[in-house]
Amino acid sequence: MSAIRRLAGTLAALALVASGSAAAAPAAAAVPATIPLTITNDSGRGDPVHIYVLGERDGRLGYADAAGTFHPWPTVGSVPVDAPDASIAGPADRQSLTIQLPQLSGRVYFSYGSKLVFKIVNDGRLVQPAVQNPSDPNRNLLFNWTEYTLNGSGLWINSTQVDFFSAPYQTGLRRADGSVAGTGMLQPDGFGAVVAALDATPGWDGLVQTAPDGSVLRVLSPGHAVGTGQLDPNVFAGYVDRVWAKYRAETLTVRPYANEPGRVFHGRVSGDVMTFTNAAGAVVTTFPKPSSDSILGCHRDLAAPNDDVGAIARTLCAGFNRSTLLVNSQQPDSGSGAFYQDAVTNHYAKHIHAQMADGRAYAFAFDDVGQHESLVHDGDPAAAYIQLDPFSGAATPIGGG
Repeated sequence: MSAIRRLAGTLAALALVASGSAAAAPAAAAVPATIPLTITNDSGRGDPVHIYVLGERDGRLGYADAAGTFHPWPTVGSVPVDAPDASIAGPADRQSLTIQLPQLSGRVYFSYGSKLVFKIVNDGRLVQPAVQNPSDPNRNLLFNWTEYTLNGSGLWINSTQVDFFSAPYQTGLRRADGSVAGTGMLQPDGFGAVVAALDATPGWDGLVQTAPDGSVLRVLSPGHAVGTGQLDPNVFAGYVDRVWAKYRAETLTVRPYANEPGRVFHGRVSGDVMTFTNAAGAVVTTFPKPSSDSILGCHRDLAAPNDDVGAIARTLCAGFNRSTLLVNSQQPDSGSGAFYQDAVTNHYAKHIHAQMADGRAYAFAFDDVGQHESLVHDGDPAAAYIQLDPFSGAATPIGGG
């Protein structure tokens, strides 16, 4: 998938999370046009930090400056050109910087050392870094990002490892009562532990990307690694065969809506197709045997539109990545105790979750199924936070807790 389309998909997903959560949220005071975002540099690194606030407002993609003013990208031709410099000089090590975070759905990028390269094309569409491409100009840069939606219903902000696992950071918010909620902190030496665990897992030991000096930049997500040939494109094939065999003889029951437990769908396999029916017995959708790429990317064979079909697909995707479909015919799982126990599993997600201080991560696209994602939300946020953490040793929780 192109970088342009990945941004559009991310923004759409964030908007869905926001609208879905807002529907159940109590009424709150009006959210201001901007809230303070404090970026704290606890990385222990001496290289300069560059900050970018990128996102979408009213159907236009653009960037925000340090004052929180939104600037749509200019309209250009069909050949990608350099985007205007949207960088904000970030804090030095052991320092903090406060800027204004505007109402947007988007990302806050940070890079160490060098500025990131962004391109725009056609009607102001953004071409983002795509480090799975060895010729991408950002391939040898150390960077990461947090995702957020700020709108009239509050702030949703999360850490993410959907594309890769890289420079450690935490993200969070301060509520009106002064309490702080954060997520994304690694356990002591967690970054190195994830790298070492994957290096020790046969078949999953080729995902690390290094800088020209040999230092580790990131671990590429398996969804991208399948596309680049760094991971066996049939890595899940045997597990899929076992799942399909199981549900030829019994029923897979999916209750995808936590607030509507009575909405139930039943899946059975005939031939190579799994068919789902609703409580009345009417056919809702069918799925072919999914490819490993479809499982790791939660797309293609498991594409998830914003309807009942998508809700079932999300649940299937989570069950495959967590390898629980053989041990639990009632999905999604109520707890995480059985996650990643099969020999065929998403080892990338397994080791990232294991090294998160709160156990939460966005290690694949639908890691929010069952609320295992690294997300915090408040309907009346007073401030937001991003904390750049060290690559080794212990991090300090946001807010000093």
